[in-house]
Amino acid sequence: MKRWRTYLFAGCCAVVLGACTGNFRDLNDDKSGITDKELEADDNGLGYRLGIVQQGVYFNYDYGKGKNWPFQMIQNLNADMFSGYMHDPKPLQGGSHNSDYNLQDGWNGSMWQFTYSYIMPEIYRLEQTAPEQKPAFYAIAKILKVLVMHRVTDYYGPVIYSHFGDRGNEYVPDSQEEVYGRFFDDLDEAETILTGAVRERGVSEEFGKFDLLLDGSYVSWIRLAASLRMRLAVRVACVLPERAAAEFRKSLEGSYGVIETNPANAAVSTSGTYTNPLGEINRNWNEAVMNASMESIMVGYGDPRLEKYFEPCKSDLVILDGNGNSVTVPLKGGFHGIRQGTAFSHNYYAAFSRLTVETTTDAVLMTAAEVWFLRAEAALRGWTGEDTETCYRNGVTMSFAQWQASGCEQYLASDAAAIGYSDPVDPGNDIAARCRVSPRWDESASPGLKLERIITQKWIAMYPEGCEAWAEQRRTGYPRLFPVRYNHSKGQSIDTETMIRRLPYPATLETSDPEQYAALVKALGGPDDGGTRLWWDTGRNF
Repeated sequence: MKRWRTYLFAGCCAVVLGACTGNFRDLNDDKSGITDKELEADDNGLGYRLGIVQQGVYFNYDYGKGKNWPFQMIQNLNADMFSGYMHDPKPLQGGSHNSDYNLQDGWNGSMWQFTYSYIMPEIYRLEQTAPEQKPAFYAIAKILKVLVMHRVTDYYGPVIYSHFGDRGNEYVPDSQEEVYGRFFDDLDEAETILTGAVRERGVSEEFGKFDLLLDGSYVSWIRLAASLRMRLAVRVACVLPERAAAEFRKSLEGSYGVIETNPANAAVSTSGTYTNPLGEINRNWNEAVMNASMESIMVGYGDPRLEKYFEPCKSDLVILDGNGNSVTVPLKGGFHGIRQGTAFSHNYYAAFSRLTVETTTDAVLMTAAEVWFLRAEAALRGWTGEDTETCYRNGVTMSFAQWQASGCEQYLASDAAAIGYSDPVDPGNDIAARCRVSPRWDESASPGLKLERIITQKWIAMYPEGCEAWAEQRRTGYPRLFPVRYNHSKGQSIDTETMIRRLPYPATLETSDPEQYAALVKALGGPDDGGTRLWWDTGRNF
């Protein structure tokens, strides 16, 4: 996206989307652009709506105003950067923005605005019409609802979930504790329905032509639901330990299992009309490069997946020194990332390592590698009888296989360490390595170090899915990311070392819907700023 487009969106977001923010009273205002004729032309209108929702998880739905830029606002200028994965190499907003905690409302409110304006209304209609017409489609809608909305609550905190579309109670929010309980209930209901459908009819292909995430099989959707339950159970490990352990074991002991191998991974397919918005941002807009934390850990480890994730710099860089003289900075062939929070005002970082993501790269949402790391943590916590090291090794192995990288066994035996960050452009950004663990499993290590090793490898394996990586980094503190150099958080209580904990609700919500805004902040239990911890973010690991 050209820089002026960023300025334009930030400036007009309130005009274009402000009326949509939390518009829970008028669900007849369908902004997806679906017409009755389109629904009639399809074999099943429910499947058409489910297609919209599937694209909405990793938002790239063209509702008439273009594609890709919503995703940049929703995720790439937020979670993808806060997770330590990426950074925009251009000096957007003059160099001071979300990177240095000068939070931009036009960016921060996008997840809320787009989800509630375009995706939740479709889910609501599916919930109203699908139970009798197509119970299995209703069950898939429930799974997708959890998949979509857990990302929203993990951005902001309390959300409108159980009362969405509930006339007279539209503004009653669910606290995070309440909404996570609803998530588990919805996954249970979905699995029960789909399990009954499989037992009654066996293999069914009726959803296949609408399936953008899996292979169309109801068994695959049961496995995704069970795997998603594992993710959510681990998220609440420190606030609801008994419930978390029980939910996790429920998934592990389910009749159809969980995602265990890469063919079962969940990803938004680009084989049809969908294109990966991150690929557009990366390839055509040149607005996504490696983050310095990725450089520190993956270069330090000599990680064979590095070249699968990022490209080496294509050429050296010529910059002007303080006296106006040209100086050549050697970059070619190396991997270089940007440290968050440096408030740079130049374009030199455009020469740093680009992502390998293309518009044709499937947008991965959940993988076998992640599930094995979830199982490793569950075993470490004593929730299951599985061996922690075995699950950990399986997670690394699955990640290597997913990316077709070689040298996994040597990597798992490595004691390599992260390296300090050296900025070739500005030495003032240099910082010593923070990560304390190597790839090799150490059975004699403390539980804390074992967890750090699990989460650090999980973080590497989940790339480029920044939403989940950022949530897990906040929950555990791992991997140990570089703090911002400059903290321009202004009125936000964001501590440099503690880092940003959440995104504020859209500013338009406070002015256009003060009743709803007040209810949400009350449920949050703290100030509506980036320093307030979410319910599951306790600041401890055990």
